[in-house]
Amino acid sequence: MRLPLQGGLPPVQTPSGAVVEIACDESGFSGTNLLDPATPVISHASVDLGVDEAAGIVATLRSGFRFAPHEFKSRQLLRRPEAAEALQWFLAALRGRAHVHLVDKQFFLVTRVVDLLLAEPSYLAGTRLAAAHRTDAVALHRVGRAAGPDWDAFLAALVEMLRTKRRDRAGDGSVDRFFTARDALLRHAPDDAVLCALDRGRVAAVQARLYAEDRSIPPPLEPMLPALAETVLFWSAGRRRVLVVHDEQSALTADRLRRLQRALAERAGLPTGESPLAGLVMTDSRDDPRVQVADLLAGIARRMPDAIDDGPLQPLLSPVSPHTG
Repeated sequence: MRLPLQGGLPPVQTPSGAVVEIACDESGFSGTNLLDPATPVISHASVDLGVDEAAGIVATLRSGFRFAPHEFKSRQLLRRPEAAEALQWFLAALRGRAHVHLVDKQFFLVTRVVDLLLAEPSYLAGTRLAAAHRTDAVALHRVGRAAGPDWDAFLAALVEMLRTKRRDRAGDGSVDRFFTARDALLRHAPDDAVLCALDRGRVAAVQARLYAEDRSIPPPLEPMLPALAETVLFWSAGRRRVLVVHDEQSALTADRLRRLQRALAERAGLPTGESPLAGLVMTDSRDDPRVQVADLLAGIARRMPDAIDDGPLQPLLSPVSPHTG
């Protein structure tokens, strides 16, 4: 027996004007466990295929490469002897009809430091629409990756400080531990603009707002919202609205989507003044071949080490890469 689908924000009426409908899924999502070395990247894939088109792609993969119903995953495809041929066919079938947005989890955490702890927290944090401090974030990411254990300790302290569930919130000392880790990292980069600008009082105030469940602040350890925003911005292209069909994802609650929808309406610049996010409908991937195709593409993108360089996935990747080298 299936449980009812949770989340989503279906449009109250059929969206008017130019609208594109896309189907999405992700790979590598691990909740607030953003430092798992086994999944350093999240990939969020989307396609604008019709149901029949997607079903045809699924049928061809099943018949031509003998997938069992429970094996239609990137892991199985990439391990098969005929993987190169299957991948070439699959990506050719999606050329011009698909998009992948990659999220480097460590870099996402750096954007939390910049956009959450230095700027006014917003639902556009971590997207191209909140890029005022992106250069500083890139610089900190580069410094951190060369700092070894002190970088790991800094990120772990940040996650601990921003994780607000399932622990005693009174006097937990997490802000102190974060600044101790910041001071250790400063030894590697004494002039880093972000590290030097962090203020204990401001950071504690942001944490207090999180503990008070201030809903105007986006969930601080939730990369799915900026990933969705970037996906919508890509398909909207500044001229049309986007209706999203998404595999069930607990992070995409109606309240969060409503706030993201409003933030995009204010900053994305559609001629109509409407939000590029027309709505989001949850579905079960078993019921929608479009989501199955998006799921397969997301898994391939996450598992291919050459995805962000000159590999076969390059034409489908987001032009705004979260990777900083």
